[in-house]
Amino acid sequence: MPRRKPRVLKLATFNVNGIGPRLPHLLLWLEREQPDVVALQELKARDEAFPAAEIEAAGYGAIWHGEHRWNGVALLGRGVTPIESRRGLPGDRSDSQSRYIEAAVHGVVVGALYLPNGNPQPGPKFDYKLKWMARLARHVATLVDLPHPAVLMGDFNVIPTDEDVYDPKSWKRDALIQPEVREAYAKLLAQGWTDALREVYGEERVYTFWDYFRQHFERDRGLRIDHLLLNPALAPGLEEAGVDRWVRALEKPSDHAPTWIRVKLPG
Repeated sequence: MPRRKPRVLKLATFNVNGIGPRLPHLLLWLEREQPDVVALQELKARDEAFPAAEIEAAGYGAIWHGEHRWNGVALLGRGVTPIESRRGLPGDRSDSQSRYIEAAVHGVVVGALYLPNGNPQPGPKFDYKLKWMARLARHVATLVDLPHPAVLMGDFNVIPTDEDVYDPKSWKRDALIQPEVREAYAKLLAQGWTDALREVYGEERVYTFWDYFRQHFERDRGLRIDHLLLNPALAPGLEEAGVDRWVRALEKPSDHAPTWIRVKLPG
């Protein structure tokens, strides 16, 4: 009996910066690029305002964790509804911010996250960012060694190295680039996660975010802060990675572009 070939999935993350105003962009992107699994961040909408019907009409099942005005995350599955396993990051019962949701989708355990920005620093927001990263590391240590595929994807609000920002000096005071943040991200990778974009692009610069000021997108003055991290069971199947910059070029876009990988699941 011939052996079944492993399936190939397209996994993507997209900080929409407001699911309401950016819904036309999201639907256009889903139709054109047809990712199999999508993590969304910054919904900026309550649960009841999530456009489930429109997304279902586009061919995607969804689960979401909304919040009024800020934050909010969701997971979409092409042709399936993700099977939710966790809503919210463990470790602090007082934390009410909607920043993490986890589910099984198409045979992959997906942790979808929106890591705190941390600005201004120093201060309470930066302290919260570091504590959140420590909680994340404790939790995902239980996922990295799973015998089946797992991925962490989302807006990490971390610039891992100077190669991931157009001008490190201009960002030296920002929370995204502080040594403590980079160290926390490096410790996360040291658990055994593979940074998929860096694995594919090597030393080549690739950006996923361009702010709205001074024509930064037109001048390609960007940052790489949207990451997809693969556990050892999934990393060997990594085939491609990319950033759909055309979405960032649309009228009134998010300041992020969808970021994706194509990966072959183990047989």
